[in-house]
Amino acid sequence: MSDERADPTTSTTPDPAVPAAPAVPLESPVEATRVPWAAVAVFAVVSCGLAWAVAAPLWMRGLGMTDSLLPVIAAAMMLTPAIATVASLLVERRQRGRRGARGILRDLGMWPLRPVGRTLGMSAAAIVVLPLLIAAGLLVVGLLGLARFDLVGFSGFAEQLDALLPPGTPAPPIMLLVAVQFAMIPVGAIINAPFAFGEEVGWRGWLLPALRPLGVWPALLVSGAFWGFWHSPLILLGYNFGLTDLTGVLLMVVACMLLGTLLGWTRLRTGSVWPAVFGHGAFNAAAGLGGIVIAAGSPVPAAWIAGPLGLVTCAVFAAVIAVLVAVGQFRGARLDARLG
Repeated sequence: MSDERADPTTSTTPDPAVPAAPAVPLESPVEATRVPWAAVAVFAVVSCGLAWAVAAPLWMRGLGMTDSLLPVIAAAMMLTPAIATVASLLVERRQRGRRGARGILRDLGMWPLRPVGRTLGMSAAAIVVLPLLIAAGLLVVGLLGLARFDLVGFSGFAEQLDALLPPGTPAPPIMLLVAVQFAMIPVGAIINAPFAFGEEVGWRGWLLPALRPLGVWPALLVSGAFWGFWHSPLILLGYNFGLTDLTGVLLMVVACMLLGTLLGWTRLRTGSVWPAVFGHGAFNAAAGLGGIVIAAGSPVPAAWIAGPLGLVTCAVFAAVIAVLVAVGQFRGARLDARLG
């Protein structure tokens, strides 16, 4: 974009014979007309390569899901898409020329928060709605008879606590502990935000808009599928589904395409990455809801069926997407007005 500043050595009086050009902001957005495939390829290689590099100790130690390093390594993996984003921006800089910091922050949906009300409102809604989707999945699990829940005595949760406490140690009131667990979900969304940002600045901040020239649905589905595939180093160890083969990877791809569509909708609808960041953080914070409400002695369905990313919850995601489609929330004009 040319920068047409007035030459101070010339007259500033407009020529009445030439219509004045409209003022163009220096940081005005320019919608991409084609996918930056070279930058996308760099993003793919760097994000997946770093994910495998970070997860390598888990594979070398051979302890699988029992490895004490698993939480630390899983958290570190979440930062690799942010590093891949930096690499992609460097490639784009060579192709598109220099962009100021403001332009990069705007393109990634980080700043400015405009419109503020919509962005903050969508972020708050994401913190509430994403855990509710997990709860809805659990409700369906109960209706299908796959598990029994105790929402009065929380006997399964109490049983877990008793197993953790030293013999003879009195447990705090179970209702108090359950209330604290639920109250901590929005707090957890904020605590998880830095790690969720490490992912979301890549998937929804950079990759989704980069693929947007393909169309709304291809961009959402392809970015979501890649998000799921990126999890392979952990999924193949049994993470999330308890499966250690390509079936688990396929399930993760499907789950991330659906969940990624919902998170991606918030990005396209607001032009901001922050609702996806806080929604992702809240989803992770609420992933253990099943362990709180399941009754003692209840059959425990397989995680790939009834887990937070299992088939039942995926059906809930699909139903919500269908409702959003039915009310016109995925129309290109509505979304394009916010992305850019």
